[in-house]
Amino acid sequence: MKEITIKIEGKEWEEALDKAFKKANKKAKIDGFRPGHAPKDIFLKKYGKESLMADAADLCINDAYLKMLEENKDLEIVAEPELGLKSLDENGVEFIFKLTLKPEVKLGKYKGLKVKKDSTDVTEEEIDETIMTMRNRYAENQIKDGEVEDGDIAVIDFEGFKDDVAFDGGKGEDYSLKIGSHTFIPGFEEQIIGMKKGESKDINVTFPEDYHSEDLKGQPVVFKVTVKEVKETIIPELSKEFFEDLGLEGVNDEASLRAQVKENIKARKEMDAENKYIDELLKAAIKNMTVEVPDVMVNEEVDRMLNQYEENLKMQGLTLEQFYQFTNSDEAALKEQMKEEALNRVKSRLLLEEIAKAEKIEISEEEANEEANKLAEKYGMKVDEFLKAFGGIDMIKYDSKMRQAIEILKLEK
Repeated sequence: MKEITIKIEGKEWEEALDKAFKKANKKAKIDGFRPGHAPKDIFLKKYGKESLMADAADLCINDAYLKMLEENKDLEIVAEPELGLKSLDENGVEFIFKLTLKPEVKLGKYKGLKVKKDSTDVTEEEIDETIMTMRNRYAENQIKDGEVEDGDIAVIDFEGFKDDVAFDGGKGEDYSLKIGSHTFIPGFEEQIIGMKKGESKDINVTFPEDYHSEDLKGQPVVFKVTVKEVKETIIPELSKEFFEDLGLEGVNDEASLRAQVKENIKARKEMDAENKYIDELLKAAIKNMTVEVPDVMVNEEVDRMLNQYEENLKMQGLTLEQFYQFTNSDEAALKEQMKEEALNRVKSRLLLEEIAKAEKIEISEEEANEEANKLAEKYGMKVDEFLKAFGGIDMIKYDSKMRQAIEILKLEK
């Protein structure tokens, strides 16, 4: 932490007082003068110079802030400065800026960290499971004759009774129950197996001990059930029609489908493995690093995370207030949950910045512009629009520098 005092006096202060006078004079009520037309000496005689000082000080804050930044441009300020008022009188105003400076970082070992990347091999079983999932998306339910089997859909009417008395919430009509989905009480679906359309049956089950209703938890009940219809799920074969329905370019038989699925699984695994690998490298290097992170840096990161979380909720049609209601939580609790992750993010940033400094990583203007053009093209944007959204060319330089620092972390020696 560092405290910087900035004083505004002399001509600057007189100009601020004059601006404050013109603003106050518009609302002043002075006999013989319309609002805004009283001479300054008359105004001061009635209200005093002291009445202008607070407004004049407010008018000086921005200039004082810029002056502080200019005089301390060599300092690495890592959080929004705290502003305080030191003194205020007719001769001027003094502000105190409390600066949070970048903490000292002592790097430990950050190369040859012995972190292994997860395998990205794709098994035949994974390909089979993915293809089965794709086939299930195109599955159709068809009415069938005969008994209910595991995997079928039984359309049922049911009503539950405890001690021969119907209980609330235990009745349903034309309910489509997927056998094997385990959506009903344990033992219920199994007793539907073997029933036929039009058949009725009493099904005896016991509610679980942890059931939400106090009256029913752990209690034996009887459901009177009638099967009104039986449907079986028809999963499509790997036929020409199926490949046409998929509409995947270059996929027209099982071999080409398996190749495409394998490629997709491989790409996903590689991305997941790379992300996990980088996370583990950062964790290992952070353990070897020594740094005391100021609370204000963590709090600012928490605020950024909270803003991002709010944006994500908006995309789902929710507000933070609704989230707090649903989760019986509040902003303080959510921020507390985010603190550990925020601290890790700040430490990761400090680590990579220090590695970039130690390794003398610099990004030229030409390199930054080339990267900006690539990214703009990738996202289908004009370069100037992309730079505005991304934060400018300096942010491109910073991002490139951090990515190069990550590549240093991957070195084995």
